Amino acid sequence: MTEVMILVVEDEAAISTLIQFTLEQAGFVVQCVPSVEAAQPLLQARLADVLLLDWMLPGLSGLDFIRQLRNDIRSRDLPIILLTARGEETDKEQGLNLGADDYITKPFSPRELIARINALLRRRAPQKTSVPLRIYGLELDPQQQRVQVNGQTIPFGPSEFKLLHFFMTHPDRIYTRSQLLDLVWGDHVFVEERTVDVHIRRLRRGLETVGHDHLIQTVRGSGYRFSP
Repeated sequence: MTEVMILVVEDEAAISTLIQFTLEQAGFVVQCVPSVEAAQPLLQARLADVLLLDWMLPGLSGLDFIRQLRNDIRSRDLPIILLTARGEETDKEQGLNLGADDYITKPFSPRELIARINALLRRRAPQKTSVPLRIYGLELDPQQQRVQVNGQTIPFGPSEFKLLHFFMTHPDRIYTRSQLLDLVWGDHVFVEERTVDVHIRRLRRGLETVGHDHLIQTVRGSGYRFSP
């Protein structure tokens, strides 16, 4: 599975420790902080793949932080799960209306937490999951890091594999170089946009060996698209 970085903002040390252990056992990369103020510089340095955010925090509350994140173009699509002991329907509605993607009431089981995170990733960032894909004659296995056509394996480097994984989970849509850099490499990686062109060429060369290079299309003046 592609590395998934989860930022946990939780001020109760026992809960934070349990969450970190649970998620690391499931294969996630985890950072835990006790406040919004501690989380902000981490998100500035690298946008997490998922944010687990406690509602009641010292200083700025979780709800106020969601407002900030959704008003920032860089973090407006950040997947957020709200953690809270408040189980009333009106509380849940308030959190979701402000922009949380999901809501988990304490206490929760480790299995439920992992299931919710995986469900959110499938919905919002399918290229970060380990679900095998089959589309347009290509078969991609994220766990084995393998791409095949009719049983023939196509060797790809890590960057080309990640790029193809992203395209296969987002077919028929046009992405600019800048968008591909942020969505595939991460907004914390600072490389020139032309680097995308290099990896696109390598990806096409690999697909050309099985007659599928036409799937990666250049849309003049816009970017790239994965489509038959």
